[in-house]
Amino acid sequence: MTKIGLGLAALGRPEYINIRENKDLDKSESSFKKNAFDMLDTAYSINIHYFDTAPSYGKGEEFLKEWQNKNNHTNTVLATKWGYTYVANWELGYKGAHEIKEHSIEKLIEQWETSKVMIPALKVYQIHSATLESGVLENNKVLKKLSEIKKETGLQIGLTTSGPNQEIVLKEAASIKINNQFLFDVFQVTYNVFEQSTFNTLVDLIRKGKNIVIKEGIANGRIFKNTPTLLTDLALKHNVGIDAIALRFIIDSLQPYIVLSGAFTKHQLQENLKCLTIKLTSDELKTLSTLETKKETYWSERKELSWN
Repeated sequence: MTKIGLGLAALGRPEYINIRENKDLDKSESSFKKNAFDMLDTAYSINIHYFDTAPSYGKGEEFLKEWQNKNNHTNTVLATKWGYTYVANWELGYKGAHEIKEHSIEKLIEQWETSKVMIPALKVYQIHSATLESGVLENNKVLKKLSEIKKETGLQIGLTTSGPNQEIVLKEAASIKINNQFLFDVFQVTYNVFEQSTFNTLVDLIRKGKNIVIKEGIANGRIFKNTPTLLTDLALKHNVGIDAIALRFIIDSLQPYIVLSGAFTKHQLQENLKCLTIKLTSDELKTLSTLETKKETYWSERKELSWN
């Protein structure tokens, strides 16, 4: 059964490309820390135990680490990543890229030293946004180091994908072996009603026993802008929000391991969780699949989203 996880991309930094309910919220670090802890507590209390973060999520990794140490839960599954560095330094309205990608062996070693202290709750370690351009899947030093981490700690090794070449990256990564053992166990992929280009590849990976984690299930909030009538009608029929319909589409069409909620508030999280109270028919799934856009268009539009 698919479970819901909580991603900390929006919880750990004051600006991100998502929908936030309160445009005038307090963006101090202390306020965000309190909200992050409240969200983690709420999530855990409603049976969400999978939490995904990264060093580039502002204070996201630090918040999750401190929350876990404070509560000492024995059944949480923490996932983090390496490869991006947060450089906005909590500066509101920061000009330029808020995070910088670097898939070098040096960056892996540096960020692993910080992240590994989350063991034993840490279960998944991922390459953050593996792309063809970064060359990370051809970097033998990086791949060997990840294999060593896997062998020494028992962690699942994974990667996240973004961009129009997700399918190619997934296929290449799934074929990588180190010492005759497949390296990657977890694949975190952008998949939603608008971006369905990886469907066949994801189905194949699931058949092979790989863990699929879906991110950006509501397309960074884009389902709320110019909402398609199909989503609105189904939301009314099932008496849930359009976000729950969008997330249920992912669950019923793919049955992945985890679908991540990117909720920033308790209300958003509770609305997202309503996806577990409904089930879509095969006809409804076929109808929703028609909302798919060209992947090039989807990623071009995503690139233009503003951080706020």
